[in-house]
Amino acid sequence: MTKQEAQLEHFKKALARLNEALAAPQSDIVRDSAIQRFEFTIDMAWKLVKTCLEEKYGVVCQAPKECFREAYKQKMLAYDEFWLELVDMRNQTSHTYQEELAKSVFQRLPKAAEYMATLVKIVEPKQ
Repeated sequence: MTKQEAQLEHFKKALARLNEALAAPQSDIVRDSAIQRFEFTIDMAWKLVKTCLEEKYGVVCQAPKECFREAYKQKMLAYDEFWLELVDMRNQTSHTYQEELAKSVFQRLPKAAEYMATLVKIVEPKQ
């Protein structure tokens, strides 16, 4: 199994866990759990993009936003600022806790999960 294949499998499992939290009845605990799951899922997403860029395009990037921007340049991902917003959301939630921020981020997580599901389709080997 290649590095990219292994990362994809871990990413898919993390995304499933995020979707599991999003499907649960809403409560403060579920919201906080979903945000935590989002944080590690977006981390896995950008690292998967990083590996794909290196293996498929020979492009090296080191930081999340840099990798997403490079993915746009290589036409791996369609240009969309939301990927960069997801990185900002992750940085905000992982370094501070504010109730209003948590509520705002939680509302955006279903869209985040949709984007990440699209990434799976892009990266997954075609049968």
